[in-house]
Amino acid sequence: MEVFVKRIDETLDLPKYESEGAVGFDLVCRDSTQINPNSIALLPSNLVVKVPKEYMLMLAPRSSLFKKKGLIMPNSVGIIDQDYCGDNDELLLQVYNITNNIVNIKRGEKLGQGIFVKIKKIKFKESKSKFGENRGGFGSTDK
Repeated sequence: MEVFVKRIDETLDLPKYESEGAVGFDLVCRDSTQINPNSIALLPSNLVVKVPKEYMLMLAPRSSLFKKKGLIMPNSVGIIDQDYCGDNDELLLQVYNITNNIVNIKRGEKLGQGIFVKIKKIKFKESKSKFGENRGGFGSTDK
């Protein structure tokens, strides 16, 4: 499958999968920046992506983001819809600096990853009937 992308800065590389078994492609930061302690920042990925029909694009942190930088994604993952692809709809990684230090980000640094996920839209049908016994949720299977 081919996916159309637009680079904001064409001097940065196109995204790629770093290994044969990789399910995510790396997202880099377009600009060098500093993130203040206990602050949220939106980091530009340099990409506008035309997400194919029947797919969504999930943005997730790289596994090393917290260990190396002390950054987390406060929304855990980002979900990019198929119609978020206007010329200025650059993918942004929302990060939160949980440290007490300024975090420096270098231009071109790999911070997140994109994963295409096949989706199927459903139709909702309301039911008044009981679906089953309540399980309790939030750790209920650990009893």
